Amino acid sequence: TAAYRVRRSARSLFLPIRHQRYHVNVWGDPSLVTPERPALVMVHGWMDVGASFQFLVDELAANDPTPRYVIAPDWRGFGLTEGPPVDSYWFADYLGDLDALLRAPDLGLDAAAPIDLVGHSMGGNVVMLYAGARPARIRRLVNLEGFGMPRNTPEQAPKRYAQWLDELAEPSQLRSYPSLAAVAERLQKNNPRLSAERAAWLAPHWAREAAPGQWVILGDPAHKHVNPILYRVDEVLACWSAIRAPVLWVEGNETDVTKWWGHRYPREDFESRLAVVPRLQRERLAECGHMLHHDQPEVLARHLHRFLTQPD
Repeated sequence: TAAYRVRRSARSLFLPIRHQRYHVNVWGDPSLVTPERPALVMVHGWMDVGASFQFLVDELAANDPTPRYVIAPDWRGFGLTEGPPVDSYWFADYLGDLDALLRAPDLGLDAAAPIDLVGHSMGGNVVMLYAGARPARIRRLVNLEGFGMPRNTPEQAPKRYAQWLDELAEPSQLRSYPSLAAVAERLQKNNPRLSAERAAWLAPHWAREAAPGQWVILGDPAHKHVNPILYRVDEVLACWSAIRAPVLWVEGNETDVTKWWGHRYPREDFESRLAVVPRLQRERLAECGHMLHHDQPEVLARHLHRFLTQPD
């Protein structure tokens, strides 16, 4: 299958961020930044990579003849970002990494200037918390299906800690694939709406050849370990309530959260959480699942362009 042809090429930067060698995809440079068109930072979800936003970056360029400075890192433990071996990942580290990244001299961002921030799935959860913790840093915020997680109760703690301890005793592994074509097939199996051309382009960004005929996913298997820290909804809502920027919530009409959590997280619960966001707009994409930036990048780009360029 012929791979997708990019319209706007990214360059790679490797930055020292909190004892990690962070890989960052960059389109454009700081000279493109203005108060009305700040840097656009996009952060990916679980078992994804920053390059995954290429299709959306291309469509944003098609909607706007003036290019923007776009930044999309690989989170710690994903993609080409490297750091010391760990056996667990902590959610707060993503906020710490994002905050440090925005101060990195090589990115050329003004520490006093707000940015536009987009997060998908896990990244959507990160950006919502970050925007509550650093409200003055965000001009516009976009949450692409960062639903959060089901409410936990303190009574769950003993079992959760026991599960974590058991998983630490048996390290997780990820399967390998015999070729890049097999990796692309896996991407399409995960998301049947991903075209063959886009899957072929994404495969070498999503995996590497560890040995001849052995392609491995660029994600640390330790991400599969359960987090021993319970999800504290009251703390999350306090952060969401503190967001000052306009927020755009986007979801796909075919997303089924019961596949992840069964009936432990009803829609009414999520709607009650979203209701605390002070300045909220919504969009729902047709013929679209959880990977919105893969399924409908053209439509998503139009919504983002409208939201990011609307008057204050």
